Amino acid sequence: MIRRLGFSLLLSAAALAQAQTERAPVNPLIDYDAFAANVGVVRSLRESRRVSETEFRRMAREPGTVVLDARSERLFKLRHIAGAVNLSFPEFTQSTLARLIPSAQTRILIYCNNNFTGAPESLPTKAVSSALNVSTFVSLYAYGYRNVYELGPAIDVARSSLRFEGSEVR
Repeated sequence: MIRRLGFSLLLSAAALAQAQTERAPVNPLIDYDAFAANVGVVRSLRESRRVSETEFRRMAREPGTVVLDARSERLFKLRHIAGAVNLSFPEFTQSTLARLIPSAQTRILIYCNNNFTGAPESLPTKAVSSALNVSTFVSLYAYGYRNVYELGPAIDVARSSLRFEGSEVR
């Protein structure tokens, strides 16, 4: 009896899973497999493009380089690296990126909350597996930008050699 009940439950669960799979709505504007493939391609490139604070500062001063802050406008206004431009990650589209970044060959420097400590209001730490740098790098690559570099270390804002601007900065 128990064996028959267990078998019935197993069949019911399998049938439910199959029905949910068959009914999953198709959306041609979302492609998880392409996203996952893009993450795989970007992984080693991203690792080779993570730079020190000194290198980031040097690169930021070079003509034609864009320092992109993909955090929310609210956090950007509180504190950001001097000279950075803001385009919140949810606002990334081909046209919004093209307005800020002159060409796909433009060198782009990125950073996120998790690059800094000591400023919890303007640079709150996100879950390590959800750090914005990763999503930003992957997304920029998906949009055709191949000259992307990322600030690598976690830096105490009080000891940083980077200059910050914003209402939180004294």
